[in-house]
Amino acid sequence: MKACTSESQVKKNILTAVESVAAMLGNTPAVCRKCYIHPGILDSYLSGATTSTVSQRIRQRLDASLRQMRPEEAAVVVLLQHRLNSGRKARR
Repeated sequence: MKACTSESQVKKNILTAVESVAAMLGNTPAVCRKCYIHPGILDSYLSGATTSTVSQRIRQRLDASLRQMRPEEAAVVVLLQHRLNSGRKARR
């Protein structure tokens, strides 16, 4: 997604993201926005939080959180984090 330069660009970026999710899930943009996209994701984008700043905060909390999870929950979180990191490396 492009960096925000105006309010109209922000709206276009969000629309593009929602349409992409809808296409991947085979659903309508309205259903995806309402049922599949967590409002916090869009709020974070609107507030200017980037994936790198969010990742930093998550990593700091993740270590403590993993200790409080059941082993299978922690394994899923670690798996998802690994996939996220692999995806970042592949895009570079």
